[in-house]
Amino acid sequence: MIEAADIREWRNHSVIDPKDRKIGVFEAVYVDTGTDEPAMATVRMGLPTRHRLAFVPLDNVILGPDYVKVAYAKALVRKAPSLGMDDILPAEAEEAVFRHYDLPR
Repeated sequence: MIEAADIREWRNHSVIDPKDRKIGVFEAVYVDTGTDEPAMATVRMGLPTRHRLAFVPLDNVILGPDYVKVAYAKALVRKAPSLGMDDILPAEAEEAVFRHYDLPR
């Protein structure tokens, strides 16, 4: 189980894929409102002047001293639904995130 206190420490850590390729930087966590468990994270990626946030599920994460390793390939995460740094994800767009990762809703 992922402890909420631990998640606060992940911010600004590198997010890497199963092959140790850097995807981006851990930005925020989204909690499943039904279970109160961390379910998704946003990963900050892009050029320094044009960052965007992509969603990635937190199932099977591995924590290292300065990284968060997710269970999804870099190419898949980079194509995930994303939003601008100051945007919010509308409730109706959540389904697209789950479909992208082929996850049940």
